[in-house]
Amino acid sequence: MSERIVITGMAVNTVLGDQLDGYLRALLAGQSGIGTWKRITAEAGGLPSPVGGDLSDYDIAAKLDSLTDLVPASVHNRLVKLSRRLPWSLQLSIILAVEAWRDASAFGVEGIQDSASVIVAGHNLNHSYISSNLDVYRNEPLFIDGVYGIHVWDTAHAACVAEVLQIHGTAQIAGAACASGNYALRVAIDEVRHHSASCALVLGAVTDLAPIDIQGFSLLGALSQDSFIDRPTAASRPFDVKREGFVPAHGLGGLVIEPLTAALRRRARIYAEVLGVETAADASHLPNPSSVGQVLAMRRVLQRCDIAPQDVDYVNGHFTATPVGDVAEIAAIREVFGDHAYRLKMNATKSLIGHSLGSSAIVELVGAVLQMNAGMLHPTINIDELDPAIDVDVCRGGPQPCDVRILMKNAFGFGGLNSSCLVRRWEG
Repeated sequence: MSERIVITGMAVNTVLGDQLDGYLRALLAGQSGIGTWKRITAEAGGLPSPVGGDLSDYDIAAKLDSLTDLVPASVHNRLVKLSRRLPWSLQLSIILAVEAWRDASAFGVEGIQDSASVIVAGHNLNHSYISSNLDVYRNEPLFIDGVYGIHVWDTAHAACVAEVLQIHGTAQIAGAACASGNYALRVAIDEVRHHSASCALVLGAVTDLAPIDIQGFSLLGALSQDSFIDRPTAASRPFDVKREGFVPAHGLGGLVIEPLTAALRRRARIYAEVLGVETAADASHLPNPSSVGQVLAMRRVLQRCDIAPQDVDYVNGHFTATPVGDVAEIAAIREVFGDHAYRLKMNATKSLIGHSLGSSAIVELVGAVLQMNAGMLHPTINIDELDPAIDVDVCRGGPQPCDVRILMKNAFGFGGLNSSCLVRRWEG
């Protein structure tokens, strides 16, 4: 029998805040964190859409100070010293990792670091850093960052987290576009179940967008960039007839997972049990949402975890607010769940925080677990006129009570990379 896996630590940093309780409160209040890009707009001098979820003015120094008495001095010293030398995205990664590790009460647990794993979700994480160095290189090649050759690699996120926490198990990245978070969690489960990891820290790292990224998404027709430029909080609107596309955003999330037996032995707080993650490919590299792969991913995780469709209470969907994507995912859910689809609760976290790309599955899973344990689901906002094709309960109109025992978290990435995760409420 496979080892049961539980979540014992969580952390988050989004446009709705960097504390778990504040994140939950803002979600349940239906608060939008979407605004306009600051640093990216300044760098570009103009964007096809200035709307986004921006963390570029996040006060890193204040955050480091706030952790002084909360983590071991040796860890805090490494955190501060390393942070001074790192690009912005890497600074955020190591801070969030320390917070997730602290939340899991993992500091001081004898031997846990020797075989712990670090799995970072995402790729192309340091685009702004790369872009700024390219600008320097064109004019003064000798004046690019002296350690550019190290920090240009996404693996630097995993390596820096391992250094700060002195973790000696595997450290790696898992990339699957916007499904990266679920894919990373799948790797982490394998590390614990099949490679003797004492635990695994799954980090959904921030995608440090550059102007060229916004331009690229615009050329695909994927962005909300026409009707809501003057009303940023209304721009991310899954299921609404006037939805135009997704709103990109900064965001990070972290999970610590470990074997149930280890968590019970050390009397750790348990947030939830991760039942499993499964994946499926559309066999097409184009960013055309297809219900086929989504259906396969959801059915595979239900079968793998021996969960009947009618036992799922809540789906935190991928729902990005693209005209085609939302309808495709709802169609896939109807096909997998049949009549039970009309008894499910669903909501779209991206309506509140935007789309944090490679980290989105982890950021949103943290929120889903918090909602499950609170017995309340956040509203999907900005649904002024519901698309007639959306005939299921998407939590329109306000927070809704829901007794969630099992939740599903979907994440689908460009290139037809589909994933679905099942999580069960921990009842001791």
